[in-house]
Amino acid sequence: MKISARNRLQGKVVEITKGATTAHVRIEIGNGAIVTASITNQAVDELGLTVGGSAYAVVKASDVMVAVDD
Repeated sequence: MKISARNRLQGKVVEITKGATTAHVRIEIGNGAIVTASITNQAVDELGLTVGGSAYAVVKASDVMVAVDD
């Protein structure tokens, strides 16, 4: 895989929930941490994603906000 994004989190697919057009894919990236991505059902099929399979959560953003509770 070659990609410009530097924030690649490798993990295991633990859940795929398909809706009418969009799927929620949950990837465990270690220490119990889960990243959830919303992608098209077509993308799930084209990538061959399956529960228990390996996948990357790739984060590409121009801004990341940080907040704290008052």
